[in-house]
Amino acid sequence: MEEETKKILCVGLVCLDIINVVDKYPEEDTDSRCLSQRWQRGGNASNSCTVLALLGAPTAFLGSLATGPTSENLPDVSEEDFSKVDLRRFKWIHWEGRNADQQVRMIQRVEAYNATLPQQQRITVSVEIEKPREPLFQLFPYGDVVFVSKDVARHFGFPTAEAAVRGFYSRVKPGAVLVCAWAEKGADALGPDGSVVHSDAFPPEALVDTLGAGDTFNAAVICTLANGGSLQDALTFGCRVAGSKCGFHGYDSICEMFPNGWKS
Repeated sequence: MEEETKKILCVGLVCLDIINVVDKYPEEDTDSRCLSQRWQRGGNASNSCTVLALLGAPTAFLGSLATGPTSENLPDVSEEDFSKVDLRRFKWIHWEGRNADQQVRMIQRVEAYNATLPQQQRITVSVEIEKPREPLFQLFPYGDVVFVSKDVARHFGFPTAEAAVRGFYSRVKPGAVLVCAWAEKGADALGPDGSVVHSDAFPPEALVDTLGAGDTFNAAVICTLANGGSLQDALTFGCRVAGSKCGFHGYDSICEMFPNGWKS
């Protein structure tokens, strides 16, 4: 299978987001008139997959889908589910941290597969650790690229993205890249050379919709790195796309604003 035909696979949640639009952020214990409402597909991995596709990357999604219009308590992707994935189809697999015990075993399957291949043909693994939940922290040493959230960083007492990537770096495996986005402060990353890379944020003229901004950032970083871009390129592009996304509803305008993908 030729390298250019291989896809980026996102593993994790898909859900329904119901979004109510009001004229200003509501104050506590007050009523607000809803100006409009929309339903859209959500979930971290699903959102990142959407943005990757809008940026022109060949993508696939693995998650639990309802058989009808509504469903509750859908199971997470299991080790058994993942065992059916044909790894030859993918150049990058991204995990949204959820059922970490099973996700570790999924990643170990990829590691065993990679061990049979030359370096340039191996699958890159990325993981997102968004929630400050102890079981998720076991994912730190399993990603070639690790995304750690501002919430997790603060949970451990780190006051900035730079402090977070320096403080967490001992948890990742040798040679890995650690990335931490910090909303309006931009994002920082630390790679194996020991140098911290930073990008400022790119806020829109008017803040409209921040839902999924972090998922958008992750997707733009992955898109850039998967296509051979530098860590600085990836971080800056991630902040650019995430900032732009906050200026409009949903995600569809991303392909119009960045028609050449990460090279835009």
